[in-house]
Amino acid sequence: MSNRFIGSRQTTVAREIELTGTGVHSGAPASVILHPAEADAGLRFLVTKRGRVVSDIEANVHNVKNLTLCTVIGDEEGNTVSTVEHLLAALRGLSVDNCYIEIDSQEVPIMDGSSANFVEAIDDAGLMELSEPRKFLKVLKPIRVEDGDCFGEIAPHSGFHLDIEIDFETPIIGRQRLAYEMAPGIFRHELSRARTFGFMRDVEHLWKNGLALGANLNNTVAIGEDRIMNSEGLRYPEEFVRHKMLDAVGDLALAGLPILGAFRSVRGGHRLNSLVVKALLSDATAWSVVQAPKVRETTPASFAYPAAYAGTSH
Repeated sequence: MSNRFIGSRQTTVAREIELTGTGVHSGAPASVILHPAEADAGLRFLVTKRGRVVSDIEANVHNVKNLTLCTVIGDEEGNTVSTVEHLLAALRGLSVDNCYIEIDSQEVPIMDGSSANFVEAIDDAGLMELSEPRKFLKVLKPIRVEDGDCFGEIAPHSGFHLDIEIDFETPIIGRQRLAYEMAPGIFRHELSRARTFGFMRDVEHLWKNGLALGANLNNTVAIGEDRIMNSEGLRYPEEFVRHKMLDAVGDLALAGLPILGAFRSVRGGHRLNSLVVKALLSDATAWSVVQAPKVRETTPASFAYPAAYAGTSH
């Protein structure tokens, strides 16, 4: 093994990856194609209609449009992509820096309610190292956001540390807290299979508001009055807090770069995660962009914005 700094170069997926499924809120068919991307492209959603790209939306907190039960990003023309967090968690969790995400619907497919299918597909395709050094968003001072009885904070740290605590009145969940120093292996084995969850008592209200139309026991842990409704039970001890950690990895990906910092939240969710990232980025003295040590030059991979998208602004 080379003695150079591990993970010092930017990465992308080694080949195209296609996944199809259903939108958990729309109930409509949905598919995504992950395309290799050049260095510094970042994570970008290419929204297509009738085979033509109509929008290029960077996965950035400034493009967040809605945080009701999921994270929705969009552009100024009204094009949106919802439920982006599980896919972004897989990409950031596996240290994918650059990827074009082609999508033909308004919602990322929910798959099994976790990041597992995305992780499996990315692992199967493999990653490609690019010639450019990896860049990080380094937290320089603590930032704290309070939202009612919830709070989130991010502080300087040499890696990426997550500490998540949840507290629900139902004894089926109760108070759960988990902390990890994040790395691809930790994300893959400890978080990626944790599924989204919901309460049976809320279903009719959600349906009346056009939400959770695609939710079922194959993609959601359903919590009844006194038991979990899924016949197979839970995949992990404390699967609920693990899913909240998965969500946090995806939501914090909207900082635009991998974070060097320690994030903690108590009774949080998509809204709080977004508020912390926005508060961090809005204070220019709280962060800086740093890059990994220089590495030996290699022949750069050749990339182009996918041919079918010629003429799309980028």
